[in-house]
Amino acid sequence: MTSWLRRLVLAPALIALTVLLLTTIPLWLLAATVLSPVVPGHLRPLRLLSLLLMHLVLESLLLVELFGLWLASGFGVFVRRPFFERIHYDLVQAYLVVFFREARRVARLKIVTEGAAPDAFPGEPLLVCCRHAGPADSFTLMYALMHWYSREPRVVLKETLAWDPAIDVVLHRLPNRFISGRGGERLEEQVGELARNLDADDAFVIFPEGGNFTPERRQRGIDKLRRLGLESMARRAERMENVLAPRPGGLLAALDAAPEADVVLVAHTGLDHLTTVRDVWRELPMDKQIIMRWWRVPRDEIPVDREARIDWLFSWWERIDQWVEEHRPVDLPRRGRRPRAVARRGA
Repeated sequence: MTSWLRRLVLAPALIALTVLLLTTIPLWLLAATVLSPVVPGHLRPLRLLSLLLMHLVLESLLLVELFGLWLASGFGVFVRRPFFERIHYDLVQAYLVVFFREARRVARLKIVTEGAAPDAFPGEPLLVCCRHAGPADSFTLMYALMHWYSREPRVVLKETLAWDPAIDVVLHRLPNRFISGRGGERLEEQVGELARNLDADDAFVIFPEGGNFTPERRQRGIDKLRRLGLESMARRAERMENVLAPRPGGLLAALDAAPEADVVLVAHTGLDHLTTVRDVWRELPMDKQIIMRWWRVPRDEIPVDREARIDWLFSWWERIDQWVEEHRPVDLPRRGRRPRAVARRGA
């Protein structure tokens, strides 16, 4: 299915679904209320219904606004001009702010950060390299970069995310790349193009693992390294139990394309298990503390040689794996008790 056909089908279908749910909301509220006493967790069906409705309403409003911007930009002729690009970034940030405020209230989430976050060095382009453990961590990272640190992300995403109509439309209008993971040299070329000419407030974002962490993917990555004859890398990957072996090609291309940019590595804990709808249902309400750890690596500390850079990346991933092992999710205290401050920033 082509991108235009996909948008023509999915975008109206999502808006129609939203209208249907809103017009029948008394029935859904009644069903959720009846189920709440018999489902484990405090008001779990009502909480999940609240998040689902919030997501659908925000996405539907975003799609309507995106259609209006397409008309205002001369049927898309000028939609990539700086004026319209800034408006699109503002729309994405507004969606993330509203949704995360609701998600924190409903699921009782506390987000704290440790280390040198991007606002510690304003006015410098950055290459942000993040651990990947579920769709929730991607949205959390974008929220932090845009809302806390006033960065404009350029993101490398899996092409499967384009099946979300709002993500498909808005991120195709901004400097981002949807990739299949099977592009080889062409994939690295696309990543390099995206990382060129970064502005002072830009943050190029890449997930070197190439997918969410699962034990099966971890083992497949180790097996692939062995098939390629990289036995030493395979053994190092076996010792990392909380992360996937990183795929260096995309990051190496970005390093070559943006020689002026420092690297920021990001790890998190608390969202590791939210990879499917079933996981979200089982874990709500979370009542958890999410910790995000940031490390800045100055450019002059990054090796120049390709093989040395691959070893450098694996060494950092081993460090991230150890950090995740030492920072398991923390349950928030029950309501009425004051949580202890454990980090520099909370949200």
